[in-house]
Amino acid sequence: VQLQAFGGGLVQTGGSLRLSCTASGRAFSNYNMGWFRQTPGKERELVADVTWSGGSTYYASYADSVKDRFTISRDNGKNTVYLVMNNLNAEDTAVYYCHSQTLLSTYWGQGTQVTVSS
Repeated sequence: VQLQAFGGGLVQTGGSLRLSCTASGRAFSNYNMGWFRQTPGKERELVADVTWSGGSTYYASYADSVKDRFTISRDNGKNTVYLVMNNLNAEDTAVYYCHSQTLLSTYWGQGTQVTVSS
């Protein structure tokens, strides 16, 4: 599985961005997908994920720091997962990584920089 992330950039405090991550593979609908972020000197942390629980049922979960501001969604027809980030603040500045968990392995995208300026 190859993951390609898009959408990072520079935004002012209070602004919004949408990240996209497109995955290769024919079984995308069965993949658990997520977004992590990392800042220098810190461990990579989970921001949000959307997990498959069978059939067409998915569950989204969020880090406490982004609840009510970020929304993760997926379009299985496009093999794409999105992260809409609203009301951004300086603490959201990080490199954001797309992540995929399949039955066999885990995969990471290349990372996209999000910088929030005051």
